[in-house]
Amino acid sequence: MIPWEKRAEEMVEKQIRARGILSERVLEAMRSVPRHLFLPEHLRESAWIDSPLPIGEEQTMSQPYMAAKMTELLAPEEGDSVLEIGTGSGYQSAVLCSMGAKVTSIERIAPLAERARETLSSLGYDVSVLWSDGREKGELAGEFQGVIVTAAAPALEAWWSEALAPGGRLVAPVTVLSGSERLLLREKKAPGEYVDTWHDYCRFVPLLQGRTGGYC
Repeated sequence: MIPWEKRAEEMVEKQIRARGILSERVLEAMRSVPRHLFLPEHLRESAWIDSPLPIGEEQTMSQPYMAAKMTELLAPEEGDSVLEIGTGSGYQSAVLCSMGAKVTSIERIAPLAERARETLSSLGYDVSVLWSDGREKGELAGEFQGVIVTAAAPALEAWWSEALAPGGRLVAPVTVLSGSERLLLREKKAPGEYVDTWHDYCRFVPLLQGRTGGYC
């Protein structure tokens, strides 16, 4: 059996660097995270292909390139506080954590939140996973240097931008007029002052409202 580290290296070189991801910090993070361990056991051999994969509850883990692209756009620095909307498997949180970010991640589906919390903890990633509705701020407090949304939103929720510290970045897949989705990078220059740029077209599960699955 090929060691997972070799599979991860091949993934980085053939699927990620070859498609234009240049940040060495992002590439190293993608090499270092055991992606297969964030998937159901019967799918672990498929972890390294360039495709989204099902994780249960009608949700998916993003393809490696898309996870890398969003991370490169977010550009977290060591010690940055990052908010993730949509924990899913926990893989994106692990990539950010391995880059030195302090990650708080919100998941609306209780079984996924609990599974991600257990997986991240077992692998030594210090991520705070909250069972909450990512479309609503709730009791979440403080500012973040980064906000990353891992489900397709019809528009940015106002509180995501407000939660950014000055100089912070928000990355989200947003539905555009054609009905497709595209990555939006929003940079906060000052309170209420933003610069938006559009990037890759993409495809994500929809961002839904409300918590499900019982207490977590």
